[in-house]
Amino acid sequence: MPRSCASFLLVLALPLAADEGTWLLNQFPTDAVKQKYNFDVTGQFLDNLRVASVRIGGGSGAFVSSTGLLLTNQHLITGCLTRLSDKQHDYLKDGFYASSQQSEAPCDGLEAKVLAGMEDVTKQVKGAAKDGAPAAQALQQRNAAIAKIEQDCAGKTRDKCSVVKLFSGGRYDLYQYKTYTDLRLVFAPENDLAFFGRTRDSITYLRYGLDIAFLRAYENGKPADTPHFLKWSSEGVKDNDLVFSLGNPAPTMRGATSAQLTFYRDTQLPIAVSRLQSRIKTLGDYASQSPQNLQAAEPVLSSILTSYKADAGLLIGLRDDRLVARKTNFEGKIRRAVLADPKLGADANKVWDDVSTAYKNWAPSEKPYQIVEELPAPGSRLFRIARQIVRGESSDSADIPPSNEAIEITLITEYLDELKTLGDKDAPVKAILNGKSSKEAAEALVKSSKLNDPTERRNLAANHDAALKSEDGMIRLAVMLDEPGRRLRKKHEEIIGSLETSAAEKIAQYRFKLFGTSDYPDATGTPRIKFGVVKGYIDRADVAMPAQSTFGGLYYRRDNQGPNQVPQGGVDLKASLNLSVPLDFVSTCDIGGGDPGSPTVNRNGELVGITFDGNLESLPDVYLYSDEQARAVQVSVEGIVEALQKVYQSTGLLQELERGAGR
Repeated sequence: MPRSCASFLLVLALPLAADEGTWLLNQFPTDAVKQKYNFDVTGQFLDNLRVASVRIGGGSGAFVSSTGLLLTNQHLITGCLTRLSDKQHDYLKDGFYASSQQSEAPCDGLEAKVLAGMEDVTKQVKGAAKDGAPAAQALQQRNAAIAKIEQDCAGKTRDKCSVVKLFSGGRYDLYQYKTYTDLRLVFAPENDLAFFGRTRDSITYLRYGLDIAFLRAYENGKPADTPHFLKWSSEGVKDNDLVFSLGNPAPTMRGATSAQLTFYRDTQLPIAVSRLQSRIKTLGDYASQSPQNLQAAEPVLSSILTSYKADAGLLIGLRDDRLVARKTNFEGKIRRAVLADPKLGADANKVWDDVSTAYKNWAPSEKPYQIVEELPAPGSRLFRIARQIVRGESSDSADIPPSNEAIEITLITEYLDELKTLGDKDAPVKAILNGKSSKEAAEALVKSSKLNDPTERRNLAANHDAALKSEDGMIRLAVMLDEPGRRLRKKHEEIIGSLETSAAEKIAQYRFKLFGTSDYPDATGTPRIKFGVVKGYIDRADVAMPAQSTFGGLYYRRDNQGPNQVPQGGVDLKASLNLSVPLDFVSTCDIGGGDPGSPTVNRNGELVGITFDGNLESLPDVYLYSDEQARAVQVSVEGIVEALQKVYQSTGLLQELERGAGR
């Protein structure tokens, strides 16, 4: 067998060992699923899942009735709940249920998009770039072709059309979306139940959240006719069941090199985690001083905790030597295949060495880059607003809540201490402090700022020259750090920014040339289908995690307080619930950001759950998938029915789901 062919087969065989892949609907690995699970995934199965699924609110969802009823996550429509609330009704806190279609409430600005069609337009896009044209000109010609393709499609179909770049330009597909712009709220549970455990439990497992919401799509003032919908499973799931999920996963970096992963593991993420961890301690100390401090600090602390958990999860995964070793091994096989291909060869193989050198050269600049430019003053709302105004990026909104002065002073004090570790080489520290201590300087900067005033923000944003000359303390701080930040960003772009993009594109295109449609492209925030099994795991603490959690888990937390508080209705009706009914479950489906709200179906195409999160161990999947511990977390349809029937007594909604009130 020729060397290049042998290398190709060796690499190609690797993904089949796990339930890996954010697969295109027109490029699903039916043979692999047949081989591993003895199940034929038909075109009809995929088409029905496609036209029943939607993209909504930055996530996903699905039609579950023929009259436009949609199921998604509560956390994806919190904006709607907040806008609908008034002094008499807090629908985010207390939940919402429309007992009739007449009482369904409009979610203005929310849209649901169904992928109505796909077409390969690679020839049209690539053919638009003339042979031998300079790179910039070729890009311009391809972009012009894409714009025309989208315009022609929209004019012909009256739908929204988008050309999706796949395999970093190895292929282009035209996606046609039918869009529903009139969405009305039907049901959402209380936030304490939807987000049970809040940020403390997020991206962990076991989970006990009822993170669901029902909406209805309308057309011409009437419920939409949606004959393609997902029927409700009457059986739920059990361990090792094969399931499929269709969502819109956020961009992944599966083409990242081992040198990049080493840089993230040893340099970028440790700096980011340490900085966030320090803020968590600072805010925690402040919050512990009084109930008022706790109330003021909680929103900022929750936001920082979310970022911390995401970065910490990535770091934990990358510190697993097995992941980096797998990546290095897989990368070596691709490089050998590239080297053996006469159309690619040694010059193409050099891209990995270029990336490695670039990251080694950049590493010493990562800390000042993060502190001055990428994430300055974490948690400070005033500094974020000030930088936006200084850089002409302000999208001021009158409904931005005012920041707490004491918290701002606390956070800016810590930020100035951070800047002092850099020195004047990377930031004008002496000019910023002006002879004061960090705390004294922070107090002066914050107390002289008027950025909590919406009128002041608008005035400064409308007159950039006046903003740059403003005596507002936070504006002055942003001005003093503006040029150092831009300088570091320029250095970042010159050393690794442009190379990172070009290397990713080259590696993706090499893989596409080698493997073609037997490989899947990185996620792009567009519809993808995943498959896997319902399966527990052994977590990082060597604790066995079951595949399913039950209603009983809602009530075992001591005192039913804080983030683990069951709404009073759930407490009052506890005796009527079957506490052994599954509430949430996990699967090996290869999900990512953008997948929350995605429907999960069984072999019959019946709905068995809805994704709302991933566990901590799934976060490194952005770089490399592993089904050993990474899991998608779904709300079980059995749990949804138990809650709708016994807690919310929403008989009409149950009947529409074709389940009926009696189980």
